[in-house]
Amino acid sequence: MSSLFLVTPLRIMLLSLVAILGFTILRYSWVAFSGEKDRRRFIQSLLLTIATVVLVITANHLAIFWAAWVCVSLSLHRLILFYPDRPRAQLAAHKKFLLARLSETMLAAAFISLYVQFDTPYINQIVSQASDSTMHLSVNFAAVLLALVALIKCAQLPMHGWLIQVVEAPTPVSALLHAGIVNLGGILLLFFSPILAASSVACWLLVVLAGISTIVAGLVSTTRISIKVKLAWSTSSQMGLMLVEIALGLYEMALLHLFAHSFYKAYSFLNSGNTVNHYLAAKLAGSEKPKLQHWFYALLVSSIMMAIAQWQFAILPSLAAIALVLFALTGLLVPSFTHADNGRVPKIFLTMGFGVALLTLYTTAKHHLAAFALPDPTLNLWADGFVAFLFVTLFVLSLALQYWPHAPLIKRLFIWLNAGGYLDEWATRLTLKLWPSESLIELRQHQWHTNPEVK
Repeated sequence: MSSLFLVTPLRIMLLSLVAILGFTILRYSWVAFSGEKDRRRFIQSLLLTIATVVLVITANHLAIFWAAWVCVSLSLHRLILFYPDRPRAQLAAHKKFLLARLSETMLAAAFISLYVQFDTPYINQIVSQASDSTMHLSVNFAAVLLALVALIKCAQLPMHGWLIQVVEAPTPVSALLHAGIVNLGGILLLFFSPILAASSVACWLLVVLAGISTIVAGLVSTTRISIKVKLAWSTSSQMGLMLVEIALGLYEMALLHLFAHSFYKAYSFLNSGNTVNHYLAAKLAGSEKPKLQHWFYALLVSSIMMAIAQWQFAILPSLAAIALVLFALTGLLVPSFTHADNGRVPKIFLTMGFGVALLTLYTTAKHHLAAFALPDPTLNLWADGFVAFLFVTLFVLSLALQYWPHAPLIKRLFIWLNAGGYLDEWATRLTLKLWPSESLIELRQHQWHTNPEVK
């Protein structure tokens, strides 16, 4: 007989992540709110949110999982509205609240379908039976609903506006959200991965919507000036990338991505003040911008390194993964080609050595994570090719925005990206209609005329 809670190696890893991030954010909050009269209320809400996340990760019963999922959202709502008089915080909280209720309704419908099909409320039994049985129509329906819930939870376009505007909340809230809670969509899909893998409709839904969100959000982040807003758009892009990896069945890569992104975003938000100082220092130092030929050289060297690594060790299982790591290596190498001085060659070899070390670290981590994640399903070559094409598109467009900003098409693209693609307008209008507030309406009118950054 199954228990209400389950502890597996994968869940232990996730609990360790929650413990590290939770302790760090709690310690930061205790110091940052030392002068706040409501510090006790904030700490209580923070602890409640972390506790409900732990409950989600350990739950083995559909009802407990769903109840904990709802409690995470409700406790987070209290944190976002810690300063309830701020109109932008109200707008973000209201958008998040409405989208959360929609996703929770879909999650309940998915769980009911799974319960009816497998006649058990225990998640481990459902996953086990799903791995050994032919998928029924109701299970495909549940898989599509789970994919939609993950897209909403991970703030994928066009349901991303709340994540961008939630930077109005205190910094520890942003760190908790971007480093932890937003990952729950990916965790949900990892827990129910056999059901997702058996539904081609659900996988293609993730590949297309999350893939496009990755590209658009990644390009929009390059147009942002505010450090926190840039990080928020980056989170939407990175979450889309994680969902794409799960949809392709690259579970170890997705899990590694989840951990790396969590630590990076927690550090970035909690250290955002110093990030501004470093940015200003780099501007004052007059850092040299790489030329197109430097990008070509870096891409050529990266291609040779990747070809050797694939030939000798076959470290990457898909074309999309190869393209992703190739462009990441290119971005790592290009600064060493930029400065034409006597130290250029040593810098290039030093950076190449660092790149080899990162590839080795990635391969080692991926090998060890294979023991914690589920076996990868058969790769869909069409989906893999489509995602690789999206990565190439992102790389080319990002260079075009840097080097041909005055070309008519690129200028129009920049204007569209600078306005966030106008993709959040529907959510703002719907929120103001369903949850009207005088302060929000005044904020909206002010935004429309003066501040396209938060559109």
